[in-house]
Amino acid sequence: MSKHTITDKELQKLLEEKQKQVIDEKQRWVNKMIKSAKQQHKICPYFDKKTKQCFITLGLKCDREGKFETCPVFKAFLEKKYDEYRAKGAPLPMSFADITLPIV
Repeated sequence: MSKHTITDKELQKLLEEKQKQVIDEKQRWVNKMIKSAKQQHKICPYFDKKTKQCFITLGLKCDREGKFETCPVFKAFLEKKYDEYRAKGAPLPMSFADITLPIV
């Protein structure tokens, strides 16, 4: 039996591929949640129409008027939720409606 040693370059390449795979999985889930939210809500569910404020940023004005498809705040919120679910070992929600604010 011959032993195969991995060079630093090969190891770095493998680690980069693994990291890319994790990022791709995360982005797929985030995009799925945005699509799901779009089907359920006409405007961002965290947008207050009266005050024009965003509940995610705790009261800052929303400059997107509730449009959440390309909102970096909404996307960052979903990315954070993904990380929280993964850290707790909980299954990822299949729909935006299934996302819980505090993960139990």
